[in-house]
Amino acid sequence: MQERRVLIFGGAGFIGSNWADYLLEHAGASVHIFDDLSRTGSQHNLRWLKRKARYGSLEVTIGDVRDFAAVREAARCATEIYQFAAQVAVTDSVKDPRRDMEVNLLGTFNVLEAARLSGRRPFVLFTSTNKVYGGCADAAANGAGVNETQPLDFHSPYGCSKGSADQYVRDYARIYDLPNVVFRMSCIAGPRQWGNEDQGWVAHFMYSALQDVPITIYGDGRQVRDVLHVHDLVRAFEAARQNAERTAGEIYNVGGGVRNAVSLLDVVQKIRRTTFRRLEYSKAERRPGDQQIYVTDHSKLTAATGWAPHFTVDDTLRDIELFWHANRECFAVRREQPARELVEVRGAA
Repeated sequence: MQERRVLIFGGAGFIGSNWADYLLEHAGASVHIFDDLSRTGSQHNLRWLKRKARYGSLEVTIGDVRDFAAVREAARCATEIYQFAAQVAVTDSVKDPRRDMEVNLLGTFNVLEAARLSGRRPFVLFTSTNKVYGGCADAAANGAGVNETQPLDFHSPYGCSKGSADQYVRDYARIYDLPNVVFRMSCIAGPRQWGNEDQGWVAHFMYSALQDVPITIYGDGRQVRDVLHVHDLVRAFEAARQNAERTAGEIYNVGGGVRNAVSLLDVVQKIRRTTFRRLEYSKAERRPGDQQIYVTDHSKLTAATGWAPHFTVDDTLRDIELFWHANRECFAVRREQPARELVEVRGAA
């Protein structure tokens, strides 16, 4: 069998570090992380992975996905490429749409070109977003979730950049016969997520409750999302790769589905029951690009690979809480300096 030489752009981030952890521990792969380490917690995640990796199994490049020469060099020998490097916040995309476009669209284009020019036809998986579907008002009413036939309707610079990128990924599969896959993801949450007000809201809610910090809910709090545990997402990555003969060239909606659909206010109540702490909040005007209801119909991916979510929203909240308790000193100083090491926690996942 061909050796798995896996390149992860954004590999020190929340999703990337969880995927790298799985590959190092369970897949016997050689892992190459390419990351600019600009995100909160990424340096901690990287040190954690270095401690876990066996000798010679982990390579690290500190670089920017907008630097094509660096991207092409990193991709030269890869058999699999995962493009997670991104500007991830709708709010930041509104503030600085040029940077959002350059990172999300140009960065992904660079990854695709590097894969094409390598001549190795690596498996490429790109993580897109449910924001490419816009408001989804009609789809939200059917109760079954949003499937891949939902028309694209970009409502923010973030939706534009990620949606344009995922169309490039799909077209490179058709035009250049590359085994590319797009995941349009809903709300992903779990350990090693450094959630904040603009991105990673489930973790942000939990950490705020644990630190007795009030939060702001933008809108009426009845916005609905389907929450997917990051370890279920990792299983989905592996399922897509193992079934590449069926998944190549396809786009899949990936999320917790109807079973894991909750409102923001539901999560506030769940956190109160889980932590025995009262999460105080105030309300503010709904933010641009925010969908009132989004629930994933993941039946296409399930039919192609057999994958389905295992973990509940309660499981996810419990694992986030365990992670915080094991690393509370990191969170106590994270606004000032990244001075502590992260600790591995094995929870429900």
